[in-house]
Order: sequence, then C-alpha cells, then structure tokens
Amino acid sequence: MPSFDTVSEANMVEVKNAIEQANKEISNRFDFKGSDARIEQKERELIAFADAEFQLDQLRDVMLNKLSKRGVDVRFLDNGKIEKIGGDKIKQVIKIKNGIESDDAKKIVRVIKDSKLKVQASIQGDAVRVIGAKRDDLQSAMAMLKKEITDLPLEFNNFRD
Repeated sequence: MPSFDTVSEANMVEVKNAIEQANKEISNRFDFKGSDARIEQKERELIAFADAEFQLDQLRDVMLNKLSKRGVDVRFLDNGKIEKIGGDKIKQVIKIKNGIESDDAKKIVRVIKDSKLKVQASIQGDAVRVIGAKRDDLQSAMAMLKKEITDLPLEFNNFRD
C-alpha cells in the first residue's frame, strides 16, 4: 500500500546558517555598534540578547529575514517572553517547534476523514501517516492538506509506493 508521512520539522542546518549570517550582519550594522546584541543557538532554542526592546525588535527582524531567505518557515518559531538580565540588558528565548502536537495531529486526521478521499490517516508519534490504495489519492491528500492546514508548516516525506 502506498503511504507517506506528514511531519513538521525545521531544517536545523539552514537555521544554524541563518543565525550565523544574522550575527554577522548585526556585528557590522551601525545601529548595533558598541552593544552586546547577538543570537545564540542551543539545540532547538534561540536566545536573543540586546540592550533595549527596540534593538531586540531589530534583531528579530534581521533573524526572520535571514531565515526566510534560507527557506526556513518562520512558523516554526515560538517567541518566549522578554526577560531583564543584569543592568539594562534584555533577552528573549525563541523555541524552534519540532513535530506535530497531538491536537494538530487530530485536526489533520479529521480533515483527511472529512475530505471523503479513499485514504486513511493514523497518528505515529509526532507525525501523521497517510495510507491509500492509489498514488493519485495520496497526492490529492497532500494538496488538500497544504490548502486546509495553514497554521502549521507541513512537509511530506517517506513516500512509499
């Protein structure tokens, strides 16, 4: 039976490259001269440091620009709250989402069942596996998911014939 997996994973290599480019641009920009503005990456977490909230907004803007140029969907980012650290400096933790949460997975399964396509969807951990008898039905399911689920950056992999 042909099948594919619906997943939501950021390309971490591209994220790392985008953060390096953003830090390089920040170190060269005139409005950041003499400040300690930077972005650090730890696994699936980005930490933005700045002197003021305005600088933090500029930092995030540069980061989002670099991420989108590298083809990383910005819907993967989950902004945390802004925290004050020593002196007048601030930081913000930005988490990178990985996998499909159970509520979203249930929503995907419900959308597939309501579509009346001849495919079956099942939740497999943090992915949703879609199985169908015909390859055309699976491709229709992919197109329908891309159109219906707009709040999640979905990718399709593990396509088997």
